[in-house]
Amino acid sequence: MPVAGVRHILVKTSLEANRLRDRIVKGADFAKLAKQFSQCPSGQKAGGDLGEVKPGQMVRQFDKVVFKGELIKVHGPVKTQFGFHLIQVLYRT
Repeated sequence: MPVAGVRHILVKTSLEANRLRDRIVKGADFAKLAKQFSQCPSGQKAGGDLGEVKPGQMVRQFDKVVFKGELIKVHGPVKTQFGFHLIQVLYRT
C-alpha cells in the first residue's frame, strides 16, 4: 500500500489560507507558520507534520491531494469539514 509524507496547516477561512500560502511561496517557513497559525494540534506540536498517511486515512478532499497532487508544491486552500488546509506532500512510496 502506498504511503505519503505530509504536512499541513488548517485555518478557518480561505482568505487566511491564501495569505499563508502566499507567504510560503515567498519563502516563509512552512513549519513556523503551522506552529503559529494552524488550528490542528499537529500544527502546534510538529510544524504541521502528519507523518506518513495511507490512502483512505484522511477525508476524501485531503486524500485526493495527497495521492494525486504534485510533490513539494503547497496545495490549497483545500476545503474540508474541518476548515481550509494548505497541504504539502513531501514524498510518496
